Amino acid sequence: MFHVECRGRGKPFKEAASGTQFERMKGMGAMKPLATVASAIHPSATMSLNNLYNEMKASGIDVIGFTCGEPDFPTPDNINMAAIRAITQHQTKYTPAGGTAELKRAVCKRLQEDMGVSYQPNQIVVTSGAKHCLYVALQTLVNDGDEVILPAPYWVSYLELIQMVGGVPVVLHASEAENFKLTPEKLEAAITPKTKCLILNNPSNPTGMVYTKEELQALAEVCVRHDLYILSDEIYYKLVYGDVTFTSVAALGQKVYDHTILVNGVSKSYAMTGWRIGYLAGPANIMKICSSYLSHSTGNPCSISQAASLEALAGPQDTVESMRQEFERRRDYMVKAMNEIKGISCLKPQGAFYVMMNISRLVGKTICGTVIHNADDFADVFLKEGLVCVVPCTSFGDDMFLRWSYATSMDDIVEGVKRLKAMVEGC
Repeated sequence: MFHVECRGRGKPFKEAASGTQFERMKGMGAMKPLATVASAIHPSATMSLNNLYNEMKASGIDVIGFTCGEPDFPTPDNINMAAIRAITQHQTKYTPAGGTAELKRAVCKRLQEDMGVSYQPNQIVVTSGAKHCLYVALQTLVNDGDEVILPAPYWVSYLELIQMVGGVPVVLHASEAENFKLTPEKLEAAITPKTKCLILNNPSNPTGMVYTKEELQALAEVCVRHDLYILSDEIYYKLVYGDVTFTSVAALGQKVYDHTILVNGVSKSYAMTGWRIGYLAGPANIMKICSSYLSHSTGNPCSISQAASLEALAGPQDTVESMRQEFERRRDYMVKAMNEIKGISCLKPQGAFYVMMNISRLVGKTICGTVIHNADDFADVFLKEGLVCVVPCTSFGDDMFLRWSYATSMDDIVEGVKRLKAMVEGC
């Protein structure tokens, strides 16, 4: 008999089978089933579509893509040079699992200057991208069977991440008439004894909507009253337009601050998607557990990327504003042109770089020989006949909308909307 001591998610270990039993099972040629949770994971719809777009493009097809949430600008030169210096200075060794002290201090300073929220370095954890932040935070917060409230439309990975850690997603739909925003009444009605936290994405992917300070305060009061964690993804906070003002939920008072874990990173605002650096900010005891989790899973984020991110956060911020202004120009054109097409409409997004296109008035109509029942049908015919790739929001929780990213050139935006008009009004 052999014994293995193990622990898993708080469950007691069971004594292993005897060596004889194990060998007999092997001899039968039986393959043990794969993990149920892992087998149920769906691939990212946005990444899958972007891969398809790239394949078509590589094949010489004149296709235009609006799928990927990735700025089309290059990483600013000062950030690139910081990475080169890190390499030449041999900063290529392990760092602390939760990030370097210098980068944590830079995160604290940036959060204070931009959001008015005060954190200490022991309240910061740096990870391999904001998506990784979400996964680590959920692993830290959620036990098997805990409920996580998720407003819809939602970014596609939220649902999968909740299920990957054994949580139960409770999806609350926010309609276009509600500006795609969760109300405190809906939140209150959905809370049960099993509810553990609310995921809040502000500014939102895919809707581009931004919660006002008053709207956030109303939601936060419900969370505090029920002792819920707020997992607030604020990765697009620098990309807001017009007279819209961004408010971090962590800035709404001490009680809210104590219940909040912020998710952020350098990918969107600094055009650094490939560098893979995100960061968490929250209560020190929670961050300590997140760091321990990292120490046994990924270890530290790339040391070179951390050096580049330090420059991004601590260095000049003028390139961020230049990108923001260009995104706003593109947004204004896309929204105006899209709303001039018969059967198509969209709200004007307040932040991020996405437009939610409403195709509900086209349901039941035939376009290029295809009857449109939902966003999947429209996306399919638009790609095949219009040679334009956009994301159906079925996997975002609403099958009457398609997401367009305006993190692409103005030339592509003009041509893409032109092809949309030709297909919708010409078929």
